[in-house]
Amino acid sequence: MLLYHGSDHIIEKPEFGAGKKHNDYGRGFYCTQNIELAKEWAVSEDADGYVNKYSIYTSKLEVLDINSDKYTMMHWLGILLKNRIFTLTTPLEREAKQYILDNFNISLDGIDIVKGYRADDSYFSYARDFISGVISYEQLSKAMRLGKLGEQYCLISKKAFAALEYTGSEYANFKEWYPRKMLRDMYARKGYKDMEKESYRRGELYISRIIDEEIKKDDLRI
Repeated sequence: MLLYHGSDHIIEKPEFGAGKKHNDYGRGFYCTQNIELAKEWAVSEDADGYVNKYSIYTSKLEVLDINSDKYTMMHWLGILLKNRIFTLTTPLEREAKQYILDNFNISLDGIDIVKGYRADDSYFSYARDFISGVISYEQLSKAMRLGKLGEQYCLISKKAFAALEYTGSEYANFKEWYPRKMLRDMYARKGYKDMEKESYRRGELYISRIIDEEIKKDDLRI
C-alpha cells in the first residue's frame, strides 16, 4: 500500500511517539492514500511543503477500519472524544460525551494502524454540533461526506513504524495547493450551511433521543 504524508519538511524516517497527543486518533503518524490531499495538507497560506511518500505492507499488521460495516459514526466520535479537546459547556454535551464513551468505545490495544475520517476544523465542528444537539445523526453522516476529505491512516505502533518504507518526496507549491485547500473547505462549509441545520428534523436521531432510548451499537438505525 502507498501512503502520503504532507509536511513542511522532508521526513525520511518518522519518529515513533513524536506526534501530537490530541490529534484525532491520538499520538501517531497521519497519512493518506490521496496524493492531492497530502499536497493540500503540506502547504500553508504563505509556505510551500513536501509530500513524503511511503510504502507499507499491512498483511502482518492489525488495521482498525472505523469506516467498515462493523462500526458506526458513533464509534468514530468515541475515539475523537477520547483524544481531541472538547469544551463542554452544557449538561447535554457532558451527558453525550459520557454516553458515547460508555457505549461506543473502541480499544486500540494491539492495533497498529487506524483508518477513518479526518476531522479538520470543519469536520470537528460537525461533531461538536452533533453532541450539542444542533444536528441529527443523519445530518452528521451526510456532513462527513462534504468536501470529500477522504480517509486518513494513523500509524500508532512501533511495528507499523518499522514496516513503513520511505520512497521519496515531492515538492508542493503553496500558490497552487493552498487555494485548492481553501476551495475544498469552502465547499464543505457551504454544503453544511445549506443543510438547514437550524430547523428541527422530526423523526431523526438527535443525541438526546439516542441517550433517552439507550440506542446502542447494534441498533440498525445507526
